[in-house]
Amino acid sequence: MGKRAEEALEITPDELADYLRKNHSVYMEHDGTLYYLTDVNNHDWRAQDTTVLNDKGHYTDCSELVYLVYEFLDLPFIDGNKSIMDVAAESTFYASEGSGAR
Repeated sequence: MGKRAEEALEITPDELADYLRKNHSVYMEHDGTLYYLTDVNNHDWRAQDTTVLNDKGHYTDCSELVYLVYEFLDLPFIDGNKSIMDVAAESTFYASEGSGAR
C-alpha cells in the first residue's frame, strides 16, 4: 500500500477504470471515510477501509474481491448499497505514492 498524495487528482468517474488499470490503486475520500482501492497481484480488485487496521497494521477489506475493474466499480459496499460509481462524482480521489507507507 502506498501513501496518499497530498493533492487531489483531477479525474472524472469515466476516467477511473483506466486510471486504476494503469496505476493499480487510488485513494477515495467519501463522506469522511478514506478508502484504498487497489488490485491484488494485478488480478482481483478490492476496497479497503483505511481507518480500520488488522493485527498486521494493514487496512482491512470492506468489499468482496472481484476480477473485473468494471465489476469492482459497480460493486455495492459503501453504506451497504452504494458503489464507487454511485459516489464517484461527489468523492475526492488521491494518487497512491510509493509503497510500504501510509
